[in-house]
Amino acid sequence: MTHQDGFETLAIHAGQEPDPVTGAVVPPIYQVSTYKQDGVGGLRGGYEYSRSANPTRTALEQCLAALEGAPRALAFASGMAAEDCLLRTACSPGDHVLVPDDAYGGTYRLFARVFAGWGLSHDVVPISDVAAVRARLAARKTTLVWAETPTNPLLGIVDIRALAEAAHEAGALLVVDNTFASPYLQQPLTLGADVVVHSTTKYLGGHSDVVGGALVVTDAGLAERLAFTQNATGGVAGPFDSWLTLRGVKTLAARMDRHCRNAMRVAQMLAEHPAVAEVLYPGLPSHPGHKTAQEQMRAFGGMVSFRLLAGEEAAVRACGRTRLFTLGESLGGVESLIEHPGRMTHASVTGSPLEVPGDLIRLSVGIEDCDDLLDDLRQALSDG
Repeated sequence: MTHQDGFETLAIHAGQEPDPVTGAVVPPIYQVSTYKQDGVGGLRGGYEYSRSANPTRTALEQCLAALEGAPRALAFASGMAAEDCLLRTACSPGDHVLVPDDAYGGTYRLFARVFAGWGLSHDVVPISDVAAVRARLAARKTTLVWAETPTNPLLGIVDIRALAEAAHEAGALLVVDNTFASPYLQQPLTLGADVVVHSTTKYLGGHSDVVGGALVVTDAGLAERLAFTQNATGGVAGPFDSWLTLRGVKTLAARMDRHCRNAMRVAQMLAEHPAVAEVLYPGLPSHPGHKTAQEQMRAFGGMVSFRLLAGEEAAVRACGRTRLFTLGESLGGVESLIEHPGRMTHASVTGSPLEVPGDLIRLSVGIEDCDDLLDDLRQALSDG
């Protein structure tokens, strides 16, 4: 029986054997557009042009596939480029998909403002309610079910195994955006999902210095079709971006452990704070998805959302009063971030079924000293 390396080992070694020429322990940045061919049509190592394949990108793709427990991954210029490639490949004009009622605003914009014009229709569904999803699947032939877990920004939890069963019974694919959890906390493909989507900009890169995306798949036929579309449309990850992401992946496990510990303490403090109406964090026993999260996640992640009793303007003021939590979009970096989703990351869903509460604040809890983070939030929420 072949020994199966652990996650932390794979993060450091998968796709990253020492360079055979120099012995370099870090994959080189192959900052190159074209490659010398050994005769007409004789590709050396399968490389001909870096839109089609690049050795640095290959190393990242092999590593991501290993971390998600899959045979194939593809790295893209951004998470949105990955989503675009997937929808162009898995769907056709006239098809129908189900979209979460609590999805990233950019994802919903892609469905509602780009692919609707292409002829791809969608219904919004409470994705955590498997019975509701089954009802929608029974009502209309559906090609694809899209899920996030935890969701962005309301931190809802989806039972991946149950949702995969429902989707497959209806002949649909299940796509899971695993950005918030990362492959360290959750591996959707092992629970029945067909495709995993990542914004590698977030926890996988981990340092707020690179933009990227990825698709990870188990089906070889779908993987080949995705690779064809990726090459044909060209939204690939560049070599330096691939190298930065791969560097971030090496410390993913260590960072996520700290993100999760800090986020749990932040959530517990906020749950007792008099200015807070509700804390949305799957690590709290009061969270409706807590049990499911326990069953399918290693820990509960670094994202915390909460609502203020005093309403929207109080939430906006609090976002501007922090010292250590930087007011900014994105998430998953080593530094803590704070944002107002209704006016920032989710402004594109205002007036839609995905509109988020105005009193909501979203935190990306970093890996700083947690006592300092708690003090910062307390002063930002104080009346003084």
